[in-house]
Amino acid sequence: MEEILKRLEIIEKHVLDQNIILKNVLNFNEACKYLELSQSHLYKLTSAGTIPHYKPNGKKLYFNRAELEEWLLRNRNTTQEEIDKEAANYLIKKGRVKL
Repeated sequence: MEEILKRLEIIEKHVLDQNIILKNVLNFNEACKYLELSQSHLYKLTSAGTIPHYKPNGKKLYFNRAELEEWLLRNRNTTQEEIDKEAANYLIKKGRVKL
């Protein structure tokens, strides 16, 4: 019986996680879970204006999932291969290297 309860809890957790992925607007706790951030850290990000958020009634915080994804993917690091290609193209363009 205990094993069944554990499995049900796991299933419930997975269902709740799926709901977060499907929602367009997340509340504060859902955003914490989605971003894998502590509540205090997310509060710091919102108070500093670092992360996009909404306060429709001036109290509760809400987040647009698409904007959070965009925020997560900012400041992309270029791969070494991309840097090498850009350098080669630059040298070819400047006529310093011929193919």
